[in-house]
Amino acid sequence: MAITGFLTDSTLCIGCKACEVACKEWNDVPADGFVFSGLSYDNTVALGHSTWRHVKFVEREPVTGHGGNSPAHVTWEFSSDVCKHCENAGCLEACPTGSIVRTEFGSVYIQPDVCNGCGYCVVTCPFGVVDRRPDDGRAFKCTFCYDRQKFGEQPACAKACPTGSILFGDLEAMQHAADARIAKLHGQGMTDAKLYDARDTSVGGTHAMFIIRGDERAYNLPSNPEVPTVHLRAAWTSAAIAAGAIALGSLVAFALTCGTAAPAVCGAADPAACDPSTAESAVPHRGRR
Repeated sequence: MAITGFLTDSTLCIGCKACEVACKEWNDVPADGFVFSGLSYDNTVALGHSTWRHVKFVEREPVTGHGGNSPAHVTWEFSSDVCKHCENAGCLEACPTGSIVRTEFGSVYIQPDVCNGCGYCVVTCPFGVVDRRPDDGRAFKCTFCYDRQKFGEQPACAKACPTGSILFGDLEAMQHAADARIAKLHGQGMTDAKLYDARDTSVGGTHAMFIIRGDERAYNLPSNPEVPTVHLRAAWTSAAIAAGAIALGSLVAFALTCGTAAPAVCGAADPAACDPSTAESAVPHRGRR
């Protein structure tokens, strides 16, 4: 089986949200509700237990005197966000039940029938993707359309995208396509275009890559995502140092206590105290006259 991946190009996204709808329809994901968020025109706001694909509306202040493809003119963009399916997945490392597995396509898949709702995967995801469903507490996220891939189909979101903003295929091919697309964008004046794949972080790269412009944080993408387990070495080192300090302190306290203890009753300071006859005579004979 080929190792596959997404390539999402924000410069081609028109914000139609066809990917969101296709994802919900194919995976039978619950509705988010028709509630006006008050945050731009986006009512889904972020990825969650009922939103596995989310088109983010990226809005910035316009700059007077700039237009066209100038990096200073990026004022209104859209970007379809999804689970990153990390090479070093924090959720996979933290799952205590074996609910989260790595598939033959390289994706990270949550088995809902094995999930016990502990929530460890939620707090260990460096991208804030995994979320628990309030009615039963189980965790959910993008499945990479694992069922479709097994039959040679591409994920529903990629198939529904009308502009080619979401590409899907062999991971290495997607990386080459990203390099070619960025070179083309730079030639057109979009010199701030770049690829986000977290390859140089503890995540070790992702199976969902993004072509963006400018600061990645505007797209809800952290500059330096970290898998929590990278801090285990420092944690265990601190624990070992603390344990050693406690043991050393205990030995020092014991040695000081032995050096300043009072002499024993039966010791060199009072040899007579060890004489049984002396000890017996010292005891008053009650009841005798």
